[in-house]
Amino acid sequence: MTPLAADLLLLFRRDLRCLIREVELFPNDTALWRTVPGIANSAGNVALHAAGNLRHFVGAVLGGTGYVRQREREFAQREGTRVEVAAELEAAIAAVEAGLAAQTDASLQAPFPTPIGGHRMSTRRLLLHLEAHLAFHLGQVGYLRRVLTGDAASAGGMAIQDLAEP
Repeated sequence: MTPLAADLLLLFRRDLRCLIREVELFPNDTALWRTVPGIANSAGNVALHAAGNLRHFVGAVLGGTGYVRQREREFAQREGTRVEVAAELEAAIAAVEAGLAAQTDASLQAPFPTPIGGHRMSTRRLLLHLEAHLAFHLGQVGYLRRVLTGDAASAGGMAIQDLAEP
């Protein structure tokens, strides 16, 4: 695995595991699907979206996992268990592992295999974007959980110690 892919894998794993902890911190399955005025998507929807996004772009496109994304379902679903959502996030970890393991220095510099929204960019740049996208949604889920539950408990997101060299 290239050094960049290894660093990205460390970040993706850290943030996906924290997102799993955020989902698990909801007091019950129903709360995961609630929203507040002005917020269109529940924490459950955001978590499914983060998982589907990574399973598609990193797992299927780069890693050949065969995953078929159902983006509309990510936002339309209105119920499910915390365990089911956590399982989708665990599957995203496996997809990211598969996709990043397949990368070489040359493939990271090459254009991503498919245009995104009609735009072309290097695989390296898209992977950096996907990690920032995940971190953005991790923060959304954390804030939404706190607002909905009044529980200020930390899920340990963005833990710098998780990045320390062995």
